[in-house]
Amino acid sequence: MVSWFRRRSSRPERSDRRKVSVPEGLWIKCNNCGEIVYSREIERNLKVCPKCDYHFRITARERIDLLVDAGSFEEFDSSIESLDPLQFRDSQKYFDRIRTSKKKTGLTEAVVSGSCTIEGKRTILSVFDFFFMGGSMGSVVGEKVARAIERAIQDRCGLVIVSSSGGARMQEGALSLMQMAKTSAALAKLRRLHLPFISVLTDPTTGGVTASFAMLGDVILAEPKALIGFAGPRVIEQTIRQELPEGFQRSEFLLEHGMVDRIVNRKELKNTIAFLLDAFTRQ
Repeated sequence: MVSWFRRRSSRPERSDRRKVSVPEGLWIKCNNCGEIVYSREIERNLKVCPKCDYHFRITARERIDLLVDAGSFEEFDSSIESLDPLQFRDSQKYFDRIRTSKKKTGLTEAVVSGSCTIEGKRTILSVFDFFFMGGSMGSVVGEKVARAIERAIQDRCGLVIVSSSGGARMQEGALSLMQMAKTSAALAKLRRLHLPFISVLTDPTTGGVTASFAMLGDVILAEPKALIGFAGPRVIEQTIRQELPEGFQRSEFLLEHGMVDRIVNRKELKNTIAFLLDAFTRQ
């Protein structure tokens, strides 16, 4: 005889079972190899993928902690902030974009400058933060970079600039383009005094930053696979109507064609900069 009834199961219903929640950000997908990696493993590896050596973008503060001797960094010009001289507005007001970036990054602008020591060598350091409006160079960024160069001249020490930028800041129009000339002119003074300038290019370094101080270093270092160029690959292809070589505008391509001097893994960057500063300043 077929029973039309089922006995109630002694097991708890599915809805009564405990749900296991996975904390957000516990795993990170590598942008290069696509592997899913434990986030703490990425952190321990200085934000470098342990599978393929892809260098994730890091903040200016993280970069400073990576490069300088502990407790030696003293920031200057942190109180300079951007205005809105053109009253620029696209999908939102320029002032609102600045305010959002300040809240997101905890910075007042897209570059942080200060004096420090790197393995005991007195240095002026400027570091870009791509998370602040794409590291774009407006009037304040150009002014802070120029002042950092002047501080290196005043202190008679080496200068290191770590670039990560989409280029000139379109919301400031021609005022942003003027920063290219200002920073380049300041570097000419530094060079006349035979003081070293080490330029470090990270992903990405493009536009007006590449077309000015970033490519004027006595030594130009780059992180692996960093995008480096003026206009983007798609714009270039549309202009010249030709297919670009594989790896075009990446660090390895530029090294092969003599545009950068060396590609340096993030783990070796501090030691490499310290060695170069010592070599240039040794009497």
